[in-house]
Amino acid sequence: MITREIINHLKKNSNPKDRVGMSRFGIDIKYALGVKIPVLRSLAKKLGKNHKLALDLWKSKIHEARILASMIDEPQKVSEKQIEEWVKCFNSWDICDQVCMNLFDKTDFAWKKISEWPKRKEEFVKRAGFALMACLAWHDKKTPDKEFIKFFPIIKKYSDDERNFVKKAVNWALRQTGKKNNNLKKHALKTAKEILKINNKTAQWIAADALRELKNQ
Repeated sequence: MITREIINHLKKNSNPKDRVGMSRFGIDIKYALGVKIPVLRSLAKKLGKNHKLALDLWKSKIHEARILASMIDEPQKVSEKQIEEWVKCFNSWDICDQVCMNLFDKTDFAWKKISEWPKRKEEFVKRAGFALMACLAWHDKKTPDKEFIKFFPIIKKYSDDERNFVKKAVNWALRQTGKKNNNLKKHALKTAKEILKINNKTAQWIAADALRELKNQ
């Protein structure tokens, strides 16, 4: 399938009602068609991995085409320049999380970006830093705990960011890292209790929500 045929396929599988639904969930639908994720995953499976095609799909600017691009790209062929170009295009929480989950956390630059992106001011770049933490905690089975423990000071430092899509990602990173194993859970609970003492409503929400989930795990 060439890029144009894929986009035509996406358009045929789009639903205006789903597009409206996306908007209700805070997704920027300017370039969205209204195609469900299972449809994208099924198409990605048929297409297989293809770095050049992924780059072409990304250039289309179509929301679902970009998510599909993250599903078929080849992590070992992704450059740091590409990652930086793509992250600057994030305009919704779903594309941020999908690209981090499908592609970025499998590249050679994932751990480096965890230390860089939380410092950035752009809302979705900062979110991507914390989304990467959550994705690595979920997917990375080889890295020792000592590297994941380094997440917690960063989580605490930026727990006062009141922007909705940032605070939810900070919360996600704290919860997901804590759920990785009992050792990291202990560190996550300690961090959450420290964040709870910060005189900031956003920080206190992040901490309380994480404590509730981790204690019930």
